[in-house]
Amino acid sequence: MDVVAQPQLLRLLTERLILRPALGGDAAQIQAYHLNNRAHLQPWQPTRPPGFYDIDSIIRRISFIEHERLAGRGLHLLMCERQSGEMIGECNFSNIVLGVFQACQLGYSLSAQAQGRGLMSEALGKAIAYVFEDLQLHRIMANYRPENERSARVLSTLGFEREGFARSYLKINGQWADHVLTALINPASC
Repeated sequence: MDVVAQPQLLRLLTERLILRPALGGDAAQIQAYHLNNRAHLQPWQPTRPPGFYDIDSIIRRISFIEHERLAGRGLHLLMCERQSGEMIGECNFSNIVLGVFQACQLGYSLSAQAQGRGLMSEALGKAIAYVFEDLQLHRIMANYRPENERSARVLSTLGFEREGFARSYLKINGQWADHVLTALINPASC
């Protein structure tokens, strides 16, 4: 596995991407990603509070997600193109619970201009391998809105299996939305 790790540095490399935690100096790039993709991502995300796109707010979120990573409760990765270094997406493994559960929730987003090139499957394939092999989690859960056909295809390609359907599961874009519940089990832990 192409992994470069130091106590504070994690970089997962794919053919076209670098996956790495956000640093304080990434705030402007993260801001640009979210502002440029605001309309594209809005149907799939919660309504953002005032100030969400402000640099100070982004710096606070970077600090929080790094704290969660170091505490073993989450892993948030920026997806950057290898050649340009441009941020084109992000993925996060949140609510990591150890003990008898050893599971987490997966969330992700990809810029409008990067759609349709297999980049999300490439990124998540590498990130999931890291979560299963290095963090030794047993289960990754990912939920998507039924009308989000791209997410359905990505998760199916990665081997996620449908486990159920939850009505009014999350408040997305200001409305309670139904979600398809899926999970992927670490084959090495069965």
